[in-house]
Amino acid sequence: MSDQWQFPTGPTAVQALEFARETEHPAILNHSLRTYLHAERAAARRSMRAGLDYEQDLLFYACLLHDMGASDRFDGDQRFEVEGADAAAGFLVEHGVDEFRADQVWQAIALHTSPGIVERRGPIPVLTRLGVQADFGSGAELTEAEVTELERTYPRLRIEHVLAGIVVQQAARNPAKAPASSWPGRMLRAHLAGETAPDGLNAAF
Repeated sequence: MSDQWQFPTGPTAVQALEFARETEHPAILNHSLRTYLHAERAAARRSMRAGLDYEQDLLFYACLLHDMGASDRFDGDQRFEVEGADAAAGFLVEHGVDEFRADQVWQAIALHTSPGIVERRGPIPVLTRLGVQADFGSGAELTEAEVTELERTYPRLRIEHVLAGIVVQQAARNPAKAPASSWPGRMLRAHLAGETAPDGLNAAF
């Protein structure tokens, strides 16, 4: 692994990574790790500094756990973003993170599919969304060679198909998880209309 692909190594970060490995689909885990690395690059390009402009550990938790709601364990009655936010915040509080800081992670995860809102909620939410967008090919600030190396280290494993399939399946079983104006709602409508795109993500992220 390249020396440039580094993650926080504190006790809670290690426990969070183990939690994600135990809970998430491998494609989603790899996507989440790439999301964090993209988000860190976005912060660097904006001259943001860990420890001053944002807490690096909180960004790691938000990126690592942002799709936790797409796991079987946290497939509840709320939209997958909210289920994931609740799961992540609950995990962090149980592991000693104070509620104020855990709430920053909650907001980042709950709002990561909500453009126009997430940008108003502070550095952790906005950097998380930038990282997610970059991993799906929008606004990446890594070079082509860096992206190739990153995806060699953490393969994509058809993440577009995996995530789209899980979100649509959840919404088909429980339409309450996919309000009409939400990203899951758009995904479900596109699926029912037979508009699935070749990459699996059948509605604009």
